[in-house]
Amino acid sequence: MLIDVINDLAFDGSEALVAQAESMAAPLARLKRRATAAGVPTIYINDNFGQWRSDFRRTVAHCTARSSPGHRVSTRLRPTARDYFVLKPKHSGFFDTTLDTLLENLRIRRVILTGVAGNICVLFTANDAYMREYKIFAPADCIASNTAADNDHALRQLKTVLKGDVAVSTRLKFRAKRPRTTRRR
Repeated sequence: MLIDVINDLAFDGSEALVAQAESMAAPLARLKRRATAAGVPTIYINDNFGQWRSDFRRTVAHCTARSSPGHRVSTRLRPTARDYFVLKPKHSGFFDTTLDTLLENLRIRRVILTGVAGNICVLFTANDAYMREYKIFAPADCIASNTAADNDHALRQLKTVLKGDVAVSTRLKFRAKRPRTTRRR
């Protein structure tokens, strides 16, 4: 799950988060490529910015425009046609969204949580994932918060309270994609 990485990051005081997110974008892009190659589905979970007529394509176009402070992150992590997306009205990717249904349909029991802000939306989503008994992976180099202290606190919470694995992304190993077999009737 890539949480709020398609984001204009246009708010007062966003400079610190922009810098943290730009550093996080490269390892996250590499992790996404490895996961995709292994057949792991990618789900973008994004704020709808209070626009109840949200269109994810329009959000991507807005956030990748050079006028958006977060355009480098959004451009580097731009979704592909194969990716899933869920628009969220609040902090958690689970609250009032279709995420539960999507994960059930994909038969997902383990989640990799990445994105911004680690101490807010990533942590809220992780809390809800934990309460739904998902195994949580939250690669430390693929999560960004406004400050290093905020990020460290979020990672400690993920590890100690939510029993998540916060090893860096290069430590995550994916199984080779198994071909599906078809049964004859």
